[in-house]
Amino acid sequence: MKLKSLALLVAACAATNAVAEEKKTWEANAELGAIITSGNTETTTFKGALTIKHNLEMWNNEYKLSGLYKEDEVEQDDGSKITERTNEKYFGSAQGNYKLNEKNAHLFVYGSYLSDYFGAYREEAVASAGYGLRLIDNETMVLNAEIGPGYKYFRYPDDSTEVGDNGELLAGEWDGELIALAKADYTWQISEGAKFTQLLAVEYGDTNTKTRSESALLTKINGSLQMKVGFNVTHNSDVADDKENTDTETALTLVYNF
Repeated sequence: MKLKSLALLVAACAATNAVAEEKKTWEANAELGAIITSGNTETTTFKGALTIKHNLEMWNNEYKLSGLYKEDEVEQDDGSKITERTNEKYFGSAQGNYKLNEKNAHLFVYGSYLSDYFGAYREEAVASAGYGLRLIDNETMVLNAEIGPGYKYFRYPDDSTEVGDNGELLAGEWDGELIALAKADYTWQISEGAKFTQLLAVEYGDTNTKTRSESALLTKINGSLQMKVGFNVTHNSDVADDKENTDTETALTLVYNF
């Protein structure tokens, strides 16, 4: 009798946990990394990110926040060395996906803001909407694609050397344009403890076409903690003469899931 009661109790607990798992509507992960060197070269780099997903009956929502700060020791013309900020940027975005009756299809609304002290543009705000479809969905691989129109509002750097049609400097000025957005998001669950992700996004506009590639390999340390190696590339087709078209970033961070 006792064994039967114990078996019923275990079964009830398992069923409760399964229901709780099904009803889980919030997922989040936090990412943090830091590199500090001293001696012949002094460098300080901090990188952090937070991703929150909200899963509802008809909506899947995702919110992202990230930041990067870097200081390097720079040698002056007279041979002296000083520490200068060499990179600083902050990003935030929100996206809502409305599920359609069609299998694995959705409509999306998206908004983002970027503050980049050393980028092609000082600030960028993007709003868009469109259609998304899951192209691959199996036990180990998922591929989602999205496309739609949008609008970008951006500000030129304060030290920009670009000039407008009237011949005046565009430094610190705001501008905006209609854009077309396309995105592909791929996930490959290599094994129980390893996962590869690849994001490719394009913002096409008359003033500039921005292409982003984000590659990452995540390996599990324990149930909630992962180590992440990421390589990001951002390419702007049209930048000022004193700016590079392509920026790259390689980072090693820890990711905590909760």
